[in-house]
Amino acid sequence: MLTDTQFLGFLLAAVLITVAPGPDNLMVLGMGMARGRRQGIAFGLGCASGCLSHTVLAVLGVSALIAASPLAFGLLRVGGGAYLVWLGIGALRSRGAGPTQRAVGGAQQPLRRLFARGVMANAINPKVVLFFLSFLPQFVDPAHGHVAWQMAALGVTFTLQAAVLFALIGAFSGSIGQRLKRNPRLGQWLDRVAGMVFVGLGLKLIASR
Repeated sequence: MLTDTQFLGFLLAAVLITVAPGPDNLMVLGMGMARGRRQGIAFGLGCASGCLSHTVLAVLGVSALIAASPLAFGLLRVGGGAYLVWLGIGALRSRGAGPTQRAVGGAQQPLRRLFARGVMANAINPKVVLFFLSFLPQFVDPAHGHVAWQMAALGVTFTLQAAVLFALIGAFSGSIGQRLKRNPRLGQWLDRVAGMVFVGLGLKLIASR
């Protein structure tokens, strides 16, 4: 379906884009630092999995419709930003409990819920919608046919490499955070930092054009 040149060229570009500082990296980093390794990994895998929704939208052409409608794009932008702000407020209100009692909003939450929140945080980000719409077609070769299948394969490739890298970021930041937050007061400040990251990213998304 994809030639070796297509695949390797796309994979290299995808890895460079994923490791470059950006909103997803900051969210995973903040979650790992504030909540721990398992929580950071779960949230990171959720963020990566959210890319599958953008792949489907790009293949179906829905992303183009969203990009062409200022109202739809604006609603998605404000909704996505508000969701990130809500996550941030939950972290800011946390009282810095111990590692087994911490999650966005306070009490420990199942890993599947953090995974779902990662999916949602990525899936409703209109900037990622436009990114996939503009990025995937650059590596599609119409001469090979099956354009939609090529885009789907590229989207899955991007998701898989993002899952690996985000999981590594979550594990690394979680290890550091677990060491630091043995001090309850320091743990509370880690929550505050994570909360400010989410609120800042949310407000930036809302204010962007």
